Amino acid sequence: MIHIRKFRNGDEQAVADVIAVTMRTVNIKDYPEKYIEDAVAFLNASKIKERSGWMHLYVVCDDDMIIGCGGIAPYWSKEDESIIFTVFVLPEYHGHGIGRSIIEAIEKDEIFLRARRIEVPASITALEFYRKMGYDYKDGKKEINEDMVYLLEKRREPAV
Repeated sequence: MIHIRKFRNGDEQAVADVIAVTMRTVNIKDYPEKYIEDAVAFLNASKIKERSGWMHLYVVCDDDMIIGCGGIAPYWSKEDESIIFTVFVLPEYHGHGIGRSIIEAIEKDEIFLRARRIEVPASITALEFYRKMGYDYKDGKKEINEDMVYLLEKRREPAV
């Protein structure tokens, strides 16, 4: 049974594995191998555990197996801006609404609900997914930045 829950200590290796598999099989179509391997090395289990200390991280499980992840954090410690990070779904689960479920969970999170602006650094691979989820080019800039991502954003009135 597929369900979403908050990240727990001990999930970090499974999350890092989801990221590595997804990047090496899906994102590799849009990025050079060195870029992928550098990203995989950076988003290791230790980094995921560290990130879980300052972001609200969610995991999607198929029974007990972690198959996806995503998180939200304050944007530079601001109360009214947030940023979405680390949204990945194992390739064999693509096209089944898992990514949409992750974004929906994130968009119910208190860090999202208090924000007027939510930013997403979108990979080339995930650009159209985020656009379908209502995120648009930040400042109308449709170019990839020096980090090889598109900056997207969603503006909204925060919950009171």
